[in-house]
Formats: sequence, structure tokens, C-alpha cells
Amino acid sequence: MRGLLAFVFLAALPAHTARAQAPEYRLYVANESSDLVSRVVFTPGEGLAVEKEIPVGIMPGDNDGAHGVSVSPDGRYWYVTIAHGTPRGYLWKFHAGPDTLVGRTRLGLFPATMGITPDGQFLLAVNFNLHGDMVPSDVSVVYTPEMIEVTRVRTCLMPHGSRVGAAGSRHYSACMHSDRLVEIDLETFEVSARFDVTPGMEGLERAGGEDRAGAGHGAMGDRVCSPTWVEPGAGARADRVVYVACNRNREILEIDTERWEVSRRFATGMAPYNLEVTSGGELLIATLKGEQAVAVFDLESGEELGRIATSRPVTHGVVASPDGRYAFVSNESAGSVPGTLDVIDLETLALVASIELQHQSGGIDFWSVTPAAGGTR
Repeated sequence: MRGLLAFVFLAALPAHTARAQAPEYRLYVANESSDLVSRVVFTPGEGLAVEKEIPVGIMPGDNDGAHGVSVSPDGRYWYVTIAHGTPRGYLWKFHAGPDTLVGRTRLGLFPATMGITPDGQFLLAVNFNLHGDMVPSDVSVVYTPEMIEVTRVRTCLMPHGSRVGAAGSRHYSACMHSDRLVEIDLETFEVSARFDVTPGMEGLERAGGEDRAGAGHGAMGDRVCSPTWVEPGAGARADRVVYVACNRNREILEIDTERWEVSRRFATGMAPYNLEVTSGGELLIATLKGEQAVAVFDLESGEELGRIATSRPVTHGVVASPDGRYAFVSNESAGSVPGTLDVIDLETLALVASIELQHQSGGIDFWSVTPAAGGTR
């Protein structure tokens, strides 16, 4: 009887009241070839809407390249890397919500993805050096309250996939052209470990060394990992393991960072690119750039739960909502066709919403849930 009364009461509520109770998920997406950052809201049952498009970049005659987006842990600010540069790129800082510019600082060559410490004080951006000579590049360390680059840590060839562990003591990045995982100690801002991810040669290397052009790509012929992303574990696996996307070897490595060994392998489709672990550590989500799809893995069993086709090709970034219910996926698309943002329901493993954004939608990060559903970022 109580259930029936509740049903009757809810049915009698005005539609706008019922809608007001639905959570609203907000996030930011960078559109690299449009120099615009889209702020998007998703309401379950209603779909996606672009709330705002924020222009970035300063070059009047060329594209600046808004590449990576990261939101501060407290949700007050968001950051975007301006990759193309003249020749060095920039980091821009905005107030989240008003989306007003707070400050900017110059970084290295083609700054790409970012990781932020849990206290929000330091941001580490990998300088991907996409168009430069094939020489070791570095990671820029920025003190965010003052937007000052305090140091650069030399790491490897084409670093990508910048992430900070849950404890805030270690930073990880992958080396696309030297088949390495690099760990940085965030107390000293020095390289503390290098792990070779070349297929058949996985293992810890000495700390402090630098990669040479082609290192890691010659010994095994065409058998290379070409890692594009590293994602720390969460929940019970926080600060114990990281996941590395082997873009050319069609697999994801789970690496134990206490024993420094490969603990598990997850077979994927073509070109796994970006990774995301849900906040509780239950699921691993991988964008498959070469398949126009997303793969979802159960981290307890190690099984692939499903593979979901995305709305457009060149599937790029992924971020999960804090409640672990939805995955938000950016698709670059190709040519003059705009990119898109997709929403995947992680319970049903179905695509539930999609919206067209601007050109080359890539970098993505979650901002907030209102009213809070499982907590905010």
C-alpha cells in the first residue's frame, strides 16, 4: 500500500518538479580544430545539451589547438592546454561556471594531457612534442595558485597520458615512441622509475636514464606497445596498480607498481587510446580509436563486459561520472565533419545519448553533478 501511495503522489506532481529531481551531469570537452571548449550537461531521460562554448587561443591566422582539459579536484577551476604554440604551447586556467580566464603560463612543445595533485596545488602537463625532432621531451610542473611553471622533468619520447595517483605522491606518463612507463616522485620532482612495456621485454629499468630515439622499438621488430595512456587504479587497487593502453599491440597492461611487474593483460580491439577507471575501481573503460568503439572491463573478473559502438569515428577521450553510472566519450570525427560527445550507461552498456560538438572533439573531463548523485568531483 505504501508503494502504491508513493506512486500516486509522484504521478500527481507537476512535470517540472519531477524533472528538477533528475541529476544533471556537467563536463568540459576541448575541440582542438575549433579552438573552443564546450560545456555540456546531460540529464538522464532528456539527453545532452551544450550550455556554453568558450573560445580559447590567441593566434589570429592559425589554429591554436585546444588539446587537453582537466578540472581541479575541488571543481573550482578548469585548465586547457593550448598545444600548437609558436613554437611552445600554453596552459590556460578558467573559473568553472563563469568560465572566465584566470591566468595562463607557457609550457613546452605541444603540451597535451594533464594530471593534477589531489590538493590542486600542482598540475603536470606532458609536452608531447608532436611536430618536433625525435628527441626526449619532458613534463611541465605548474604551481596552479600562481600559474608558474616551476620545473620540467625530462622523461622520454612523446610523453602522453599524464595522471597522478590517489595519494598524490606519484605521477605517471606513457612514452609513445620509446615504449616506456615513467613514474615521477612528486616530493622531489624527479624520475623515480622507468618500466619497459615493449611486448616480451616488460620490466623495470634503472631510474634517471633518458630514452634515445627509437629506444624500445627496434629489438622486437614490429612488436611494440606504443602506449598512449596510463590510468591509476582506484578503490582497493589505488596506489597499487596502473593501467597502460598499448595502442599498437591491442592490449591493456595492468602493472603492479609495488612489485613492478605486469600482473594482468586485457585483450582489446584496434588501437586502445584513452582509459578511465570508475571511482570505486570496479570498471575499466577504454576508447578504441581504431574501431569507433568503447570497451568496458570488469576489474574483479578481468572479463570484457561489452563493446559499444560510438556515434562517429576517431573515438578519443573518456571520463566516468563520480557515481560510476555513466561514461562520457568524445569522438574527433574526420575531415570537415564535427566531433561528438556520447553517453554510455554503464549498467546497461548501451549508448543513451549523443550530441554534435565542434571540430576534433578530444580532451574531456568531468565537472559536477547537481543534485549530487554519488558525490561531486
